[in-house]
Amino acid sequence: MLILEGIPLFLIELGIGQKMRLGSLGVWNTIHPWLGGMGVASCTVTFFVALYYNVIITWCFYYLFNSFQSPLPWAECPKLDNGTVVPECDKSSETAYFWYRTTLDVSPSMDETGGLKWWIVLCLLLAWLIVFFIVMKGIQSSGKVVYFTSMFPYIVLTIFFIRGITLKGASAGLAHMYTPKVEKLLTPGVWLDAAVQVFYSFGLAFGSLIAFGSYNPPKNNCVRDVILVSLTNAITAIYASLVVFAILGFKAMSNVDKCIEHGIESASGISSLHIAHDVYENIVANADNNTIHNFGIEACSLQEQLDQAAEGTGLAFIVFTQAIVELPGAPFWAIIFFLMLLSLGIGSQIGILEGMLCTIFDIDFFKRIRKQYLTGFVCLICFVFGLLFTSGAGEYWLKLFDSFASTIGLVLIALLEMIAVMFIYGHQKFTQDIYDMTGYRPGLYWQVTWRFLAPFIMSIILVSSIVFMVIDPPTYAKWNANEGRTEKERYPPWVMCIAVIIVMASILPLFLVFILRRFQCLKVDLDIHQGAIKRIDTTVSTREMIGDVDVSIPEDWVMYNSRNR
Repeated sequence: MLILEGIPLFLIELGIGQKMRLGSLGVWNTIHPWLGGMGVASCTVTFFVALYYNVIITWCFYYLFNSFQSPLPWAECPKLDNGTVVPECDKSSETAYFWYRTTLDVSPSMDETGGLKWWIVLCLLLAWLIVFFIVMKGIQSSGKVVYFTSMFPYIVLTIFFIRGITLKGASAGLAHMYTPKVEKLLTPGVWLDAAVQVFYSFGLAFGSLIAFGSYNPPKNNCVRDVILVSLTNAITAIYASLVVFAILGFKAMSNVDKCIEHGIESASGISSLHIAHDVYENIVANADNNTIHNFGIEACSLQEQLDQAAEGTGLAFIVFTQAIVELPGAPFWAIIFFLMLLSLGIGSQIGILEGMLCTIFDIDFFKRIRKQYLTGFVCLICFVFGLLFTSGAGEYWLKLFDSFASTIGLVLIALLEMIAVMFIYGHQKFTQDIYDMTGYRPGLYWQVTWRFLAPFIMSIILVSSIVFMVIDPPTYAKWNANEGRTEKERYPPWVMCIAVIIVMASILPLFLVFILRRFQCLKVDLDIHQGAIKRIDTTVSTREMIGDVDVSIPEDWVMYNSRNR
């Protein structure tokens, strides 16, 4: 997915932004007025993602604040007044209880809101204040912060890597990482998730890359940037995976050891023999089902523990926290782990918000408003809407937005971007643009992926994902407090209606702007270009920007650029 889809689209977005010196809204309006909805659609998707992405940062803040104590609050189950362990924690685990009950105070289902959790609301407010103060002064200040947010995680990953590979069970986790499951590759949802992951890792189809490209010097070697960033991204992903699976292997081995110890203690008739772990494993391996049942023997499988490793939020807040508890000096590991997650999250949120703000500032109407005021207003709106995710059902809503707001919409926008640049703007013209800017003419790999492979792959993923979503309705994992575990349940009909509205809100601008401009209900004007000039404060040939689109250029704008070339 990275080679056939991610890298080609990466160069398209970065190159077209650098060439035209415009944000997402301005680029697609310039290529063709009928495509103006693509910038609005990208901005809409970015808005939805910004809403819930900062909630993940919020949870990291809450865990970070709770990491400055020993023992860690998720290291043991709380007890009732009579001295017994809380049943919900006893049936689940210490880390699962802290996540679902202490942190989220989760509702039984999406039908019950559960009210706002004040401690999460305060952390959300803190997260948005930090993002606001970083972004408010523009790309110059936020760019400096990114130096830290991009480098600090490498330091933490290296520390965890050195510690992780020395832990018992690390080799089993790494072996599990490189053991493919071919049957999973036949599921369209896996390919959709892979495509969306590529989009997230690069920031594709959000409009952020186009915005960042517009700030580049006109002769910047964007091809070199794409290759270097792609290689760095791939190496980092592999490196991080090694750390994650080493820790998962350690956690799985710890669970197996606990299972064996519990089995030895509770097995009737053999508990007094004090048999060793390896002997117990041989007994379980050679015993039939009746023997296991009669003697109360527990079948402790390392492979089963590895297969049950959590994903998404559970990976960071349940699995990793459980592994951290097992490490000597657990508070230290917890602090640097959540500092790393905060660095990654804030860095990504800066890019997401910059892409959205760039689109807004490219409109002439908003250039009269000071950057700080408009940024503050956007952050305030996002905070207010984000309160939905601080309720008892907040995690369920976050999963809904993550599944619908940024999957189908992103793939469709990316597909249309490919078509717009290759077949409307023209692949020969874009190739020449790259050559003029970098001195490098894209060869066979770029031409084949741009014009054929990437659009074909994205079309197949998009169609098959929609079909399978209809055939097999999506579900969410609700928390069963009585059983101490999650259960799969289909979304209620009213929630699915909201999901459809979210998807339609992401893609409707594509068709709405097309129809309005096709029938001349919406005129093309230069407000976008004027806003971009103020935003970038750069000097380029505007005639070169607009290509063949019939848009009149103010004479003073042309003279300004001619004098400063």
